[in-house]
Amino acid sequence: MCVGLPARVINIKNGMALVDASGVKREISAALISSLDPGDYVMVHAGMAIAKITNNETDETDDILEDL
Repeated sequence: MCVGLPARVINIKNGMALVDASGVKREISAALISSLDPGDYVMVHAGMAIAKITNNETDETDDILEDL
């Protein structure tokens, strides 16, 4: 099973994004997403942003993970 985690983009530089995932900051690849700005939310899997998501989707994912 693959699990993606939601994160908020803090900064983008040279194809890499600094993200905040529930208070944990880490650098990930942003190569798969063409237009990404600070403040956007992304789904992160295996160190890569795999999809841009909305804040509502972030809340929904957090609720599901909390239930698990």
